[in-house]
Amino acid sequence: MCICVNCHYVDRCTTYHAVEHQHQQPHLTDSPTFEAVEPTINVNIRQRDDFIEMEWDVVGCLSFEEEVGKWSRLRPGELVPT
Repeated sequence: MCICVNCHYVDRCTTYHAVEHQHQQPHLTDSPTFEAVEPTINVNIRQRDDFIEMEWDVVGCLSFEEEVGKWSRLRPGELVPT
């Protein structure tokens, strides 16, 4: 699971913006202004019947500042990305 969903900077982070793009999800912001320091991204690649699925998760970041539920407060009623 991407640690970004519980990060204080999720709504203005360029790294999370890139992850949203890779997942073809709506952006929390169109103009992120925060540059994460040394983010670590795991990319899981899975072969499905007729396509390849790629999942991008930020699993480490020196800028991570925990704010539990931050993503959920920004997108009330939506399922938290896993």
